[in-house]
Amino acid sequence: MADLNRLSILNYVSSNGTNFDIELSYQTFGLPIGDAPIVLVNHALTGNSNVIGKNGWWNPIIGKEKLIDTDKYSILSFNFPGNGFDGNLIENYKDLILRDIAKLFLIGLHKLEIDSLFAIIGGSIGGGLVWEMAALAPNLAQNFIPIACDWKSTDWLLANTRLQNQILNNSSSPIHDARIHAMLCYRSPKSFDLKFNRSKNEVLNVFNVESWLIHHGEKLQKRFQLSAYKLMNHLLSTIDITRGNQVDFSDLVSRIKGNIYIVSVDSDLFFTDYQNRNTFYKVCRVKDNVFYRPIKSIHGHDAFLIEFDQLKNLLSEIFIKDKSSLLRTLQKV
Repeated sequence: MADLNRLSILNYVSSNGTNFDIELSYQTFGLPIGDAPIVLVNHALTGNSNVIGKNGWWNPIIGKEKLIDTDKYSILSFNFPGNGFDGNLIENYKDLILRDIAKLFLIGLHKLEIDSLFAIIGGSIGGGLVWEMAALAPNLAQNFIPIACDWKSTDWLLANTRLQNQILNNSSSPIHDARIHAMLCYRSPKSFDLKFNRSKNEVLNVFNVESWLIHHGEKLQKRFQLSAYKLMNHLLSTIDITRGNQVDFSDLVSRIKGNIYIVSVDSDLFFTDYQNRNTFYKVCRVKDNVFYRPIKSIHGHDAFLIEFDQLKNLLSEIFIKDKSSLLRTLQKV
């Protein structure tokens, strides 16, 4: 695993006026920062900065001769403060919203003397964070790539995060039970039919879908801490790039200079394709360089962690370039 580095951000004042001392941790992969175009990768709810290598959660698309080639790019990934991967937790998590995380990441980039990026990419809440960073720093990246996400927490998402919150605060096995519910949002009925087909686990005398859910609950319970889960679930309910702004969504996105690639999953029950298509149509009215890239899958929200061949094909126009082209890009920056 790449070394875990740390930045101190003292006296950060959150959106509601609360003062924080934050230790922002991060990892880098690929070519050294400054020697190649930089790709910032934002992790998902139970993810972390370890994007490749042992236990790397996005190994299939990042690495040598992969979509985001570590021989061509510098890859940077911050941890959401309080996600527990670096040993730090935040108990007063309700004093932060996702925009605060975006601001902290921007401060981190400034401390690393990075003022421009080739791309920012992220899935699920990490994609919501792409939207938040784009709204705050519209000139930061050449390519903004939000995957399986939205620029706002919809009513459907708010309902699910509320239920997650109820489970996390009232269950005797909060992480285990919350994860079981979440898995029903991350997959789809067709995905379950294909995977299980009403088969049974004869040893446990339960349906295999039940044993699979129990397994995922136990697995997350062993590696994730309760306050970290509560924090991430809370942040998921706070996505909204228009919050507190004097301008509407269309005005905000019209200011974003880089390309926007909206990657949607046609069977997503969590961040629906319907919402993503509506977002695309809205952005098209004020911006030319926006692209809609649907993943076609029965697997639901988690398709961005399953359909790697599709993801590679959908994003190859961004990342698959020869080295001379990449160097010209870097020199322009």
